[in-house]
Amino acid sequence: MSLINTRRVVNPGETVLEYRDGKLARVLSPGVYRERRRAAYTTVDTRERIVPVALQEILTSDGVPVRVSLSITLAVADAVLNTERSGEPVAVVYLATQIALRTACASVTADELIGRTDVLDVGTLMTAAATAGERVGIEVRSVAVRDVVLPHEIRTAAMELITAKVRGQAKLEAARAETAALRSMANAGRLLDAHPALAQLRMVQEVPYGTKVVLAVGAPDTPADD
Repeated sequence: MSLINTRRVVNPGETVLEYRDGKLARVLSPGVYRERRRAAYTTVDTRERIVPVALQEILTSDGVPVRVSLSITLAVADAVLNTERSGEPVAVVYLATQIALRTACASVTADELIGRTDVLDVGTLMTAAATAGERVGIEVRSVAVRDVVLPHEIRTAAMELITAKVRGQAKLEAARAETAALRSMANAGRLLDAHPALAQLRMVQEVPYGTKVVLAVGAPDTPADD
């Protein structure tokens, strides 16, 4: 077998497939190799990457159209399968995840999705993506729900409901505070009725600064006899 002196460098995060006469001859991991005559080389990127799934408009179980986006984290696990099994291996995973997302959204209502993304069964999405990925040499490492966008009318109604709840809680707290204040005033009134001296002391405390206060000690004067 004749060789030429051309060198091929395989960098970290790559796998190179060497084909001779249309057949796989070698799988080259990172390192330096001599290229062979009549050989063709295919470089496969094996680094982890994130594939965004754009917003998909999907109907919930109660017929409300929502838009949901995902992120799929994946990496090539088998460079040979990834190259030979499909012309667009990532698209295979993408499509499987889209279909699983539609099924997941069809099992929840719009109310359940308001303000929450954890109601969607991410485990089902992960299983569907991983199964599709295995067929084309891709390892799916995670699937995450990024955004759930509800129709404007539902978002407005939800905001009004939240605002009404907050206002109601504020009014309830104000009423509780007013009731507590009235109860405290009633208790103070009973205490002052039972102790007149305290009432007088309290009155003196409330007199503005600089006011002349005259205290009468003892019993009030009785009118003189004619």
